[in-house]
Amino acid sequence: MQLGMPTLIENRTLENNVALCAGLGLNFIELNMNFPEYQVARLEQADQLLRLAEGAGIYYTIHLDENLNVADFNPLVAEAYLETVRRTVAVAQRLLPLRDRFGDSAQPLTVNMHMHHGIHITLPDRKVQMYDRDFDTYLASFARFRDLCEGWIGDSPLRIAIENTDGFFAYERRAIEYLLESPVFGLTWDIGHSKATGERDVPFLLAHEDRLIHFHIHDGTETPPRNHLALGDGEIDLPARLSLARRLGARCVLETKTIEALKRSVAWLKTRQ
Repeated sequence: MQLGMPTLIENRTLENNVALCAGLGLNFIELNMNFPEYQVARLEQADQLLRLAEGAGIYYTIHLDENLNVADFNPLVAEAYLETVRRTVAVAQRLLPLRDRFGDSAQPLTVNMHMHHGIHITLPDRKVQMYDRDFDTYLASFARFRDLCEGWIGDSPLRIAIENTDGFFAYERRAIEYLLESPVFGLTWDIGHSKATGERDVPFLLAHEDRLIHFHIHDGTETPPRNHLALGDGEIDLPARLSLARRLGARCVLETKTIEALKRSVAWLKTRQ
């Protein structure tokens, strides 16, 4: 199983992240575009990424900015996000040789993304999600997004993996199913987020089990809702989730948020191999 680490806020440089990844015997780093140092213009200067990874014997996946919203009603905003995805896909294509050298070439390289809920309007008796109210407009944005991604990715062994976060809305599930009709999209199962939201996304994820290509592995609890815990510190049936990831040939990020929790998670795994 290919195991990786997230970009950690305690590590101020790429060099620090690479050294930690290699030192723990992990296979890859998921570069997080929420960080200023991993914005697309920085990633496009790929020589340093390649040099450091080659020296350490690792590779990279990419996590798109969590604010990414290709369905924004403002076309200027939506176009900026679409351009971000286009350029990120181009970076990922440049990084593919690292996967081939140091990873599993049978696994597509992943660009992870969240679904943006959009805004809601609060009425006296309920909240109305604007994307639900204007679903046809919302879905049309994803139709364009799907077409563009197919063109950008082409036949590259690259997939955009859609991650569960705090529970998919019904309109998001419909949009995701539309995206999954295309071979360039897949799913990420974040098992900690899943636990913290009462596992409400599990039926949807398992119904599309054949499209699960990426996992974010961390422990969590349902009451109170907590996630990003070190493995063994929560309530998740970790052996079952890891067994599923292994059976599906999915790549796994040990998505803790601190160096100490990551080290303890790696140690937990070693006692169970």
